[in-house]
Amino acid sequence: MNSSIVLSIATFIYALAAFLYVFSWVFKKPSAARTALWVTVTGILANSAGIIMRWTESYHMGFGHAPFSNLYESLIFFSWVIALIFVIIDRKYKVPIVGTFTVPLAFLALAYASLPTDITNINQQIQPLVPALKSNWLIAHVITCFIGYAAFAIAFGVSIMYLVKLGRESESGGWIGLLPDTEALDALSYQLIMFGFLFLTIGIITGSVWANTAWGRYWGWDPKETWSLITWIIYAVL
Repeated sequence: MNSSIVLSIATFIYALAAFLYVFSWVFKKPSAARTALWVTVTGILANSAGIIMRWTESYHMGFGHAPFSNLYESLIFFSWVIALIFVIIDRKYKVPIVGTFTVPLAFLALAYASLPTDITNINQQIQPLVPALKSNWLIAHVITCFIGYAAFAIAFGVSIMYLVKLGRESESGGWIGLLPDTEALDALSYQLIMFGFLFLTIGIITGSVWANTAWGRYWGWDPKETWSLITWIIYAVL
């Protein structure tokens, strides 16, 4: 069994967890949400195993490196962080319904990464690093950035819940009644954005240091750098 098979299994586990969370909300079955939590944890374990196995496989191929070198590996890590942050939030705030709007994001990220290359144009092969990527700053940059992205993704899911609930706080029955009040959702979304903004900032800084190490300049105004700055300013204003 290789990492691709394990990650495919993780994709289906996340899909099952997402289904159970939606089922729990639609049919008002708290027991399904409790089961979904443990299914999500199982998905995190499978996702973790896939990342570790891919890392190990790169060493067996003679050019070992951390699995953060391309879009495929970044999406794998992205889905892992989304699921992990959600589980932490669920354990701390006891809001399993958030999983209805966030666990599907982990599933979609991993499912998209697993689609055939001719559809997504995502290279799934383990390849040696180009010289510019051979830096520990790359690992720090990718990890911090994607922790920030995952926090923003969960804030997106919580914000959808906020918009659905907005103006309907008095409804105590039906699907809407199961959602937390807008004040709690607003506070949770803001905390997630603050958390994500911190890691986005660190990610931009580590990326600049890495760029200086690789190319001898901290900032070059290429599209990635320009849009990361625009994103940072938007969240800074918020």
